[in-house]
Amino acid sequence: MTLMRTDPFRELDRFTQQVLGTAARPVAMPMDAFRDGDTFVVELDLPGVVTESIDLDIERNVLTVKAERSPSVGQDNEVVIAERPTGSFSRQLFLGENLDTERIDASYEAGVLRLRIPVAERAKPRKIAISGGDSRRQISG
Repeated sequence: MTLMRTDPFRELDRFTQQVLGTAARPVAMPMDAFRDGDTFVVELDLPGVVTESIDLDIERNVLTVKAERSPSVGQDNEVVIAERPTGSFSRQLFLGENLDTERIDASYEAGVLRLRIPVAERAKPRKIAISGGDSRRQISG
């Protein structure tokens, strides 16, 4: 697999849900990932987050996304229901060796952070010419 995601608390959450019959915590950064030709696209929902509070770091093929959502309710207001999570959030993606981590493109629009991660040139299929014999042939490699 070229793109893997991890959430260290996922198994604990599943166990808690089975035992207690409830969700242990909301997913603060839901994600979709898909391949578009020679590019992997990752989309993370971050509604209510300002661009300046989003931080992307990559180290040894681990991409870390951090974001902060401030409460929209003033301190003088009485909160009746508060289901939207606020505070700092982070998510890590483990990227395969065949992705080009030097050329990641990130954009943020309408509350969605979109990452475009190209497949590394060295990982793309290529033709290799064979010389000698009566004719020249090419073999896919």
